[in-house]
Amino acid sequence: MTTIAAQREILPTQTRDEVAQQLQSSLVDQIDLALQAKQAHWNVRGLGFRAIHLHLDEIIETSREASDEIAERIAAIGVAADGRAATVAQSSELEPFPAGIVDVQEAIRRISDQMATCSTSLRLRIKTIGDDDLISQDLLIGICRTLEKQLWMLESQAADAAP
Repeated sequence: MTTIAAQREILPTQTRDEVAQQLQSSLVDQIDLALQAKQAHWNVRGLGFRAIHLHLDEIIETSREASDEIAERIAAIGVAADGRAATVAQSSELEPFPAGIVDVQEAIRRISDQMATCSTSLRLRIKTIGDDDLISQDLLIGICRTLEKQLWMLESQAADAAP
């Protein structure tokens, strides 16, 4: 990870690098989640299409906003964020989304699984950052809160959702 020259040091160097790595991993996952949700959005078919099609747009917007906030925080602590396609493909923790048409229920299951993976990873990173950088920790807490709300709303549309 490249540090940004001539910037006031907000965090000690070692702390900055450790926090930046946690943020970078979160950035990559959020970018990948937005891309996968867009893939599902374009190719979902079946009963309940319109609702899931529109909800996927909400998830995409949430993930894009999260990735922007994370990248800006990385820059604020003095490190260059890396959201290049090659970096996302190489570093994301998410399973690849399939090509082709996807049934509504399959799209719900797959995107829910990806969101749950992001949530679990965010929670671990929140703990890892701990008191080292409360601002970055707070950012990830807010992103996780919003992600988990979207996950709950998505899973509530699943055919096997409990009444």
